[in-house]
Amino acid sequence: MQDIADRLDAWHRAGRSFAVATVVSVSGSAPRDPGAALAVDADGEAVGSVSGGCVEGAVYELCQQALADGDPVLHRFGFSDEDAFAVGLTCGGIIDVFVQRVVPGADPGLDAGLAYLASGSPVALVRVIDGPAALTGATLAVTADTHHGSLAARVPDSAALESAAAVQARAMLEAGRTGQFTLALDGRPCDPAAAHTAVFFVESHVPAPRMIVFGAIDFAGAVARIGGFLGYHVTVCDARPVFATERRFPGADQVVVDWPHRYLDAEAAAGRLDGRTALCVLTHDAKFDIPLLERALRMPLGFVGAMGSRRTHRDRLDRLRESGLTDLELNRLRSPIGLDLGARTPEETAVAVAAEIVAHRRGGSCLPLSAHGGPIHHDHPAQDRPRRIA
Repeated sequence: MQDIADRLDAWHRAGRSFAVATVVSVSGSAPRDPGAALAVDADGEAVGSVSGGCVEGAVYELCQQALADGDPVLHRFGFSDEDAFAVGLTCGGIIDVFVQRVVPGADPGLDAGLAYLASGSPVALVRVIDGPAALTGATLAVTADTHHGSLAARVPDSAALESAAAVQARAMLEAGRTGQFTLALDGRPCDPAAAHTAVFFVESHVPAPRMIVFGAIDFAGAVARIGGFLGYHVTVCDARPVFATERRFPGADQVVVDWPHRYLDAEAAAGRLDGRTALCVLTHDAKFDIPLLERALRMPLGFVGAMGSRRTHRDRLDRLRESGLTDLELNRLRSPIGLDLGARTPEETAVAVAAEIVAHRRGGSCLPLSAHGGPIHHDHPAQDRPRRIA
């Protein structure tokens, strides 16, 4: 829902009702991840997408129905073997879509959640997507220290369920996870197949992951641009003020003049690094690289890669071993950085670097899809965890 938050906020502030359809479960080769959303307002305007086009028309109709009758609905879409022309995902995947009406001012949990979402503040939007009819559609907005909304307003004696849901959602927010969990109606954990349960869908919205590019060289500009395209908040850092300028790196969100290892230490101490952070070390200069990598490889960062020739790489490993790093720590270093695409230009190199980062994060094989019959989409939930580093 993050990608349409601005439009939803505009509708909400204008007092316009709308229906939002959210992907809450995916299996197989589905095109969008859980949390993808399509919304339709009372005038019929639509924003967002749940499938890249396969089932948008049917979901649009579900949204209009929800606007008309106010009833939330959980609907499954998948490829139909009996009728290939039936509404479904021709890619062979299956998605579950939850549709609900949003009336500004009617649900404190939804109101607060949309406000947090629009402001960019971390929040877990927690919705009951299956269970007793009176609870379905109930929403909590959970932050690090409180939550808004109430299940008890819908079902008396549900305080324990509300408290347990908020605790579970807060843990998912801290881990940056989006997904489902099931609780018994008294708040206890239970088997998802058990009777008398409530199924919750949690959308965790946290700040964009960080990419820090060390080395203000021409390749850094291309890597910064593609990092922004992938959704990273990109910082370029170099100790040389003549090279580290905003004019040279318009694609970066931030340009910093500082020694790389000193900047990394400061960011870690401030809690601004986590398990989704990607470090691209492009300086291939030992006086910058060694102190930086000595620290970075001891931090639980998402990706640490370094540019350089094979000879530079071997020399770098020798120096890092001399500084005390273990083989286990050194095995985390992706060097030379990037996939073997035969890249030469800065732009081609940036594509190779970005491809390796995506493959590392998602668990991809790095093989051409035509070379194997395995799954097209991969996911490594652990790579998405925003574990704070201090």
